[in-house]
Amino acid sequence: MSVIDDLVKANEHFASALGEIESPPLPPTRRVAILTCMDARIVPARILNLQEGDAHVIRNAGGLAREALRSLVISQRLLGTNAIMVIHHTDCGMLTFQNEDVHQKVREDLGADASEMDFMPFGDLEGSVRNDLEFLSGSPLVADDTEIRGFVYDVSTRRLSEVT
Repeated sequence: MSVIDDLVKANEHFASALGEIESPPLPPTRRVAILTCMDARIVPARILNLQEGDAHVIRNAGGLAREALRSLVISQRLLGTNAIMVIHHTDCGMLTFQNEDVHQKVREDLGADASEMDFMPFGDLEGSVRNDLEFLSGSPLVADDTEIRGFVYDVSTRRLSEVT
């Protein structure tokens, strides 16, 4: 059985255990969008005590705002969020490579050319959070009255530290 088959089976168990319940409303009840990394060690619902329907959680490699802007605009303009929480984390893989490393790996593994793609690595964790905060605050696509705050999540201690 494949890992995807296992996950589908787990979903069947999850859904049947819930029975007939009312689904949460479409707009997030806490009106917040959380942008974070796709790292499997970060489980936003657990680390932030979120319940189903509380928030939009947008994830990508590094939790980078430039890549998430499309989703953030939809979250704000169509679904009413008015706060953005940016969370990067310690021991992030984005700190460990340069674009050229990934370009070469793709070429070696797949024979494909990814040289036009920016994989957006960064060398300064808190600096990357600050860059995202500045990008979002300066974007004409994000409402001026949006609360935007940034954090680093420590994967060892499981604590958030605000970046100012």
